[in-house]
Amino acid sequence: MSDAKSAMPGTNSHDIKGYSTRQMIFKRLKKNKAALIGGYLILFFIIVALIGPFFTVHDPLRVDYSTKLLSPSTTHWLGTDHNGRDIFTRLVHGMSITLYIGFLSVLVGIVIGVPLGISAGYYGKALDSVIMRFIDILLAFPGILLAIALVSVLGGSISNVILAVGIFSVPGFARITRGSTLAVSKLEYIDAVRALGAGDLRIIFLHILPNILSPIIVQATIRIAIAILIASGLSFLGLGAQPPTPEWGAMLSQGRSYMFDHPHVALYPGLAIMTVVLAFNIFGDGLRDALDPKMKA
Repeated sequence: MSDAKSAMPGTNSHDIKGYSTRQMIFKRLKKNKAALIGGYLILFFIIVALIGPFFTVHDPLRVDYSTKLLSPSTTHWLGTDHNGRDIFTRLVHGMSITLYIGFLSVLVGIVIGVPLGISAGYYGKALDSVIMRFIDILLAFPGILLAIALVSVLGGSISNVILAVGIFSVPGFARITRGSTLAVSKLEYIDAVRALGAGDLRIIFLHILPNILSPIIVQATIRIAIAILIASGLSFLGLGAQPPTPEWGAMLSQGRSYMFDHPHVALYPGLAIMTVVLAFNIFGDGLRDALDPKMKA
């Protein structure tokens, strides 16, 4: 009877398989406590970035020298900086800037890198050689130096930082996409679909891209952490967000002059950067393990 039910019209075996696959992924994630903590932290950061600024009491840009360099207290939870601005308020407002830079710069890397990687892996031959030589040129420069060079040419601003970090992310996405495309395009079902008359675009978008999303998602999660770290480094060097923008790297740069007498000015922005980067890294590692088909449930 159960066999008959399973064979009844309207039952989609692909849906059942897809559902079980999602269940296995969540099951693997639940077993990785570190990844769960990282995921919850990321969710918390996103919520704070979206609604946190509406609940802060102090103005993140208002200068008040009568309250400068105050230690943490009930009025100023994390103290004040050299301009009398509340550090907690600036960290909350800076959360949205940090995540905005991280997500958008990685999106730039995906939009450019994934099509390049798929094209190189699917078509191969001369196109593959041209694209991969271009990727090799980008890889010849250390990431932070490439970002510094681009921002130096374009000028210091948040939009230019996003573009520079996005270009830095392109080689990683292109290489991992190319490798995955090469593996998938050699499978027999791709030959079968092509024999049935499917065009290249149909094969790429309906049969190859869905099967290479897992490594792209994992790469994106880890790249967000790297993007945030590089963007903060650029702002620390004065090449990114400019004062008085409450960007964490810029806050850390301004607070380094007071590290010995008033360490809280630099301590809390540094801890904020470290926590966000760590959360994305451990969640990315856990997601990689969960999406690995070789892992046992």
